[in-house]
Amino acid sequence: MERSTKTSFWDHAEVLRGVLLRILAALGVLLALSFAVMPRLFDTVVLAPCHTDFPLYSLPGAGLSADVGLVNIRLASQFFIHMTASFYLALVLGLPVILLLLWGFVSPGLYPEERRGAAPALAGGCLMFYAGVAAGYFLVFPLTLRFLADYQLSALVPNQVSLDSYIETFFMTLLCMGLAFELPVVAWLLGRLGVLRRGMFNEYRRHAIVAILVAAAVITPSGDPFTLMVVFAPLYLLWEISAWLVPARRLELGVES
Repeated sequence: MERSTKTSFWDHAEVLRGVLLRILAALGVLLALSFAVMPRLFDTVVLAPCHTDFPLYSLPGAGLSADVGLVNIRLASQFFIHMTASFYLALVLGLPVILLLLWGFVSPGLYPEERRGAAPALAGGCLMFYAGVAAGYFLVFPLTLRFLADYQLSALVPNQVSLDSYIETFFMTLLCMGLAFELPVVAWLLGRLGVLRRGMFNEYRRHAIVAILVAAAVITPSGDPFTLMVVFAPLYLLWEISAWLVPARRLELGVES
């Protein structure tokens, strides 16, 4: 009886185990390097938006009234923040390696035309994530910090920003913007699957503008037009890029119908 050449479930599981171990090893190396350089990066990068000489604050109407001072109110916070910041940095730096290893596991099971479509999506997704993180760091987070640090419900209650709240807002903003910038990649994939078409973007453009304006107002609730437009512009640009990437007509097996 001829032996089957099909790969069993346990063979796939063993290959996946090897991929996950290599991912953990790569993240471990990057985590160690990130932990070593984090004290310097923390002062010059993570805390840079606290200072009035941050690049964005040189624009008219975008400056802080004074440097934002941070206080630590928990004994172990600085150690755990050191670990957390190092982990996030290792994860961001290791994203291409993670995607490459996962792609090596998934790609043998795809058809050639599927591999041709998935490879650009992975590369584009990685680049767009970095672009979103950059937008969050240079635009969205500094504006959010400026508003929240200067806002006072009562002049009798001075603001004292804790290190924990600063770091939580910092990383959450960068992560959300990184994910938001994946919209064009997701739209492109859904367009190739026939779920989306370009006409839908034209049909709902006015609704999208209102939704993006509301989202921009929530992200930076300062109310001034400069802050609103700085956040609105990249989000709306993502919408238009997504509309451009989606086919005008439904695609069937790579051929326009």
